[in-house]
Amino acid sequence: MSPLDRPVPPTGEEIHIPGPSAQPVLLTIGITITLLGITNGLIVLIPGVVLTLLVLIGWIRDARHEYEHLPLEHHLEVQDTTPSPENRPHAE
Repeated sequence: MSPLDRPVPPTGEEIHIPGPSAQPVLLTIGITITLLGITNGLIVLIPGVVLTLLVLIGWIRDARHEYEHLPLEHHLEVQDTTPSPENRPHAE
């Protein structure tokens, strides 16, 4: 293994993939309504901003909740694997 290779996770370690969610679609709709509201007035702008903020707050809350329930080893800091300047290969 070269010092430039990234560390490989141990065999059997599962990758966490979040479940299906309507949040990306709702955020897209909220942003679209907000952009339409910029040109069409406050009657369209305010619901777009409210929807966008509600979805963002919910999405961040859900992501934090999922992160808190990951196994302990996922919370540990990742070690820096980049070689120090003294150990880098020299180009000649």
